[in-house]
Amino acid sequence: MTALPVLYSFRRCPYAMRARMALHVSGQAVRLREVVLRDKPPEMIAISPKATVPVLQLEDGQVLEESLEIMLWALAQNDPQDWLEHRDDARKLAEQTETEFKHHLDRYKYPTRYENVDPLEHRASGLQFLRQLDGRIAENRQILGKNPGLADFAIFPFVRQFANTDRNWFDAQKLPALLPWLQGHLASDIFAAIMAKYPQWKTGDEEPRFGP
Repeated sequence: MTALPVLYSFRRCPYAMRARMALHVSGQAVRLREVVLRDKPPEMIAISPKATVPVLQLEDGQVLEESLEIMLWALAQNDPQDWLEHRDDARKLAEQTETEFKHHLDRYKYPTRYENVDPLEHRASGLQFLRQLDGRIAENRQILGKNPGLADFAIFPFVRQFANTDRNWFDAQKLPALLPWLQGHLASDIFAAIMAKYPQWKTGDEEPRFGP
């Protein structure tokens, strides 16, 4: 295979999803190594000891260990849909999602991993964050404008995860702009393109080409 960056990914991880979406839209091909989280490849741990996906190793050996960093790198190569139009505001919202919203999401979805946690309290707090997004989407159609951009694709995988924890409850909430926004992204060609299934990669295995 022609020399390409190597992407360590896990299909259902929201961080990996958003990295793959940016790579896909930018037209940046990579050699994909699908990771099983309970059996992480030593090659990934060697270049990224924090051992979380996604990890992108560039052809020159540089390692990008954060999903938002991978998104920005890919879009810096090529941004045909102008995802970077509101880059600074999008980055702030994405980082707020990773801290404030993700804190509540984890304790709602995985309450047994934490001590003295009431998942319904964290669900309510997460819903408050989503209501703020709903207001933005109602005003703009997308989070920061009429067209989807970096903020939408950086955030929507986490909203998807929150929604899927109890989809019947979620669909009953008064989120008139966010609910169709989420459904639109779930039904998009971009999301379909990055959710193909790949077998676990192990040392010596062929690396599927992800991208054009």
